[in-house]
Amino acid sequence: MYSAAITGSGVFTPEHSITNDELVVAFNAHADLFNTKNADAIAAGTIAAKPHSSSEFIFAASGIERRYVFDKAGILDPARLFPKMPDRDDSEPSLMAEMAVDAALQAMAQAGKSADDIDAVICAASNHERAYPAIAVEIQNLLEIDGFAFDMNVACSSATFGIQMATDMIKSGSITSALVVCPEICSAHLEWRDRDCHFIFGDVATAVLIERDEDLQGAYFKIKSTKLATQFSNNIRNNNGFLRRTRDQMDDRRDMQFMQNGRKVFKEVLPLVSKHIAEHLDKEGLQAADLKRLWLHQANKAMNDYIGKKVLGRDPQAGEQPNILQDYANTSSAGSIIAFAKYSSDMVKGDVGIICSFGAGYSVGSVILERA
Repeated sequence: MYSAAITGSGVFTPEHSITNDELVVAFNAHADLFNTKNADAIAAGTIAAKPHSSSEFIFAASGIERRYVFDKAGILDPARLFPKMPDRDDSEPSLMAEMAVDAALQAMAQAGKSADDIDAVICAASNHERAYPAIAVEIQNLLEIDGFAFDMNVACSSATFGIQMATDMIKSGSITSALVVCPEICSAHLEWRDRDCHFIFGDVATAVLIERDEDLQGAYFKIKSTKLATQFSNNIRNNNGFLRRTRDQMDDRRDMQFMQNGRKVFKEVLPLVSKHIAEHLDKEGLQAADLKRLWLHQANKAMNDYIGKKVLGRDPQAGEQPNILQDYANTSSAGSIIAFAKYSSDMVKGDVGIICSFGAGYSVGSVILERA
């Protein structure tokens, strides 16, 4: 039985950023257009008027201040209010593969490894650009990696589930290393015309290189333990899929984009995640006081603050539970990995931290790391 370690990480960030103020201007103009167009129906009570949004509302609800996206113009066009991305020829790299390669090369460079050192690629994301061929195999091809690759989707927990899959394969001896990449184009499955969620998501890609913990050079993070759990819920859902064309009246059905019952998610997920982390620590003989860092899924600041306080038994001190969602917004599976990549270099040998993701499913995944 072998051990595994994270030896490198990378984050690809799109060049365009949208502030809350910019987003609110576009959304409110869209709401005015909608209300004017449907004035008679609104007056008759058959259609509800669209209320205005505000930067204050967005920040209070989420802690988000801005988000990175691939296309800014389409999102800020009140008559459109969703991204416009040019179609690529099949001979060109897909957008997901291209962004994942960028993050993967960063992780490989940090670890001092080349394509010859890698056995597998897992593309773990909440949505994939196409059904097949697998995005992971395309990434493998672009990086010129031998071995194998596959896609997987556990929504916002895809990264931690992917890390466990890679770790288990390394432990069994079937591979010696793997890239887990999380390219998330969340702007494409967000309903920007819905006030309750129009501010939530951003675009990004992350990568971690996982290797056999044997004769490694330099600093790395030993994977001490992983733990996964799922519990079915419809409270976060997206009904889009290949069966869409078989059904009538699909053009603008609301459930074809991201949907959530925020209040129920908050009420049900928080105790689930807190209990999951506590049980994982207990299983490994660790106490909350042993944790130097919590790299949590970046969905909502209030949720993270609650989990941090519940796990630690007190309010987290500065730096113990870093948030990046004020700049990146929710980036689904990539969020906890962004936090890890940006807030881990200061840890010293023996420091312990935990990566934890949670989301649709419900799904929860945690990875306990120790700086080596």
